[in-house]
Amino acid sequence: MIEVGAAGFEEARVDRIFNRRLTDRQPAAVVRPTSEDEVVAAVRLAVERGWQVAVRSGGHSWAQWSVRSDALVIDLGDFREITYDEETQVVSATPSVKGGLELGPFLEERDRFFPGGHCPSVGIGGFLLQGGQGWNARGWGWAAEYVVALDVVTADGELVRASADENADLFWAARGAGPGFFGVVTRFHLRTLPRPQHLGLTVQAYDLADFDEVMTWLHDTHHTVEDTVEIVALTKTDLTVSPDPVLLVTALALVDSDDDAQRALAPFRASPALDRALMVLDAVPTTIAEQRKRQLDDNPEGHRWAVDNAWLTGSSAEVVPAMRKAFTTLPHPRAFTIWFSMAPLRELPDMAFSMQSEIYLAAYTCWDDESDDERCRAWLDDAMADLEPVTAGQYLGDSDLSHRQVRFMADDNWERLEAIRSARDPRGVFVGHLAGPDGATNRNHWVTS
Repeated sequence: MIEVGAAGFEEARVDRIFNRRLTDRQPAAVVRPTSEDEVVAAVRLAVERGWQVAVRSGGHSWAQWSVRSDALVIDLGDFREITYDEETQVVSATPSVKGGLELGPFLEERDRFFPGGHCPSVGIGGFLLQGGQGWNARGWGWAAEYVVALDVVTADGELVRASADENADLFWAARGAGPGFFGVVTRFHLRTLPRPQHLGLTVQAYDLADFDEVMTWLHDTHHTVEDTVEIVALTKTDLTVSPDPVLLVTALALVDSDDDAQRALAPFRASPALDRALMVLDAVPTTIAEQRKRQLDDNPEGHRWAVDNAWLTGSSAEVVPAMRKAFTTLPHPRAFTIWFSMAPLRELPDMAFSMQSEIYLAAYTCWDDESDDERCRAWLDDAMADLEPVTAGQYLGDSDLSHRQVRFMADDNWERLEAIRSARDPRGVFVGHLAGPDGATNRNHWVTS
């Protein structure tokens, strides 16, 4: 354990933190367990010392949830294990395992697949706790739906198994509570899928002058596309296409043959602006490795970030104009904004995660110079303000509730989560959501009634 003021504390405080726009919050100490027994000992030590507990899995949360004032940070970075059961096809992994760089290749060697996070360096811990918006979520569902059990160290310092059949309250809460979960997950047990045998990729690049026309068409069409296709539109600077930001409509078919991909991607050939596209790829073969590399290129390490998001609802006439600032006025060449299809919506299982709509928008602002902090943050706030009339809520994974309070859970689920927290962690051993002095409200801040 490294306590505040000791040699090496500052490095440990922010070790593996992806967002280098670092917080100045000061934990009481950092501990790096390498086994479940050591996690148990760490929680018991925190209780003995009167410290709260914060947990770091992959360190990828934009708001740096694991860096909490006066808390013991349990950094799971040195506790990395993966096992696979051939009979049940269930993979078990510790929270700091990276979904794309470690878990994905491990499963592909066994011809299996798990819909982990798009950015390969994201650890599975925070990703699964907040719901898990992974590959082809519109068709395969949320990654948290694939959790069949998990091992948890509770606020009493006990290691327990949670599933639908035992400690079901913890099992329910862990699938969606995010950084508000009141326990340390030490191992996830995950249902896997057969590995898709063929990936087909369609990409259409458009001048931003065509934004309204293309996005209106996509808004009105995406629910008709086969659910084997992940649909993402984004604005970014792609120097292979143009020195200026462009709108990219991308569709990735995760199927078993080229014929399947050609059929599933056919609707994109009906874009009304296709004849004006700056670049077109039509159902070209690709691999998951190529797609992961693209995600790494878009999410480089070692930079300053501000990120926000919204679940959007409404007609194209309402939604498209509200998105315009977020898509057409990027503040930095490395910034990008995505539109992610979830249509048609699937009914969610009974779990804490409960906020979604047919369209997910997230804006990612990336820069290096501290002097740009205020400008980039202000741009993001303005873009999100434009979206408020069509915003139902937001996804915890791309949120910072300490900066902006937005609804992230159904009201009944929020009440149930708080009741379970009161029963499981009455002393407040775990830090809860990072949401300012009054805690999380689960309300859209602009709604007064």
